[in-house]
Amino acid sequence: MMALLKRDLAIATRSGGAAMLGVLFFLAVVAVIPFGIGPDLNLLARIGPAILWIGALLASLLGLDRLFQADREDGSLDLLLMQDWLALVATVFVKCLAHWLATGLPLVLAAPLLGLLMNMSALSTGAVMLTLLAGTPAISFIGAVGAAIAVALPRGGLLVSILILPLAIPVLIFGVSASYAAVTDPDPFWPPFMILSAIALFFAALGPVAAAAALKGASD
Repeated sequence: MMALLKRDLAIATRSGGAAMLGVLFFLAVVAVIPFGIGPDLNLLARIGPAILWIGALLASLLGLDRLFQADREDGSLDLLLMQDWLALVATVFVKCLAHWLATGLPLVLAAPLLGLLMNMSALSTGAVMLTLLAGTPAISFIGAVGAAIAVALPRGGLLVSILILPLAIPVLIFGVSASYAAVTDPDPFWPPFMILSAIALFFAALGPVAAAAALKGASD
């Protein structure tokens, strides 16, 4: 499993991999917002958490269509599918973890810089980082299901995004709600944050199982 994790991280972080593309896409999405909104710093600070979350959600989708595609192209997917059920589920979990480490974690680390572009306070930026840290893993686990369904389809990248986005909406809602609650006194921070964490744990348990089942079905 450690060898698989290192292999997937190496693929994602090499030149042209999803890691750098995700950060650059995140930067591009957030950087163009001030040009469209205008120089209203108060407005930028108010909508900043939502913009950062939307940018992170879209950037996390990059590379998901390649989660199993590279294994299918070099034939290693057939070897993975020859494992017993629990080993296959564990393999999918490790591949999802590698995708998050290469794509999701850099977005969390880039959030403070992009928070400056949106004139966000340190507290607001910290809240966004914490919610992204808790919520972005769910996107990788949700995406594994879509990637497994589309693995046998040519040009399945768009299909993966269409399948994932509706399921990722609750992650976006509670991530943004918790980010705003951290800087709005009457609103409690912990209830939406705990729900966000529960969603991430739920998909961490369900996503690899569903993706493994989809891979088995596609191979049949």
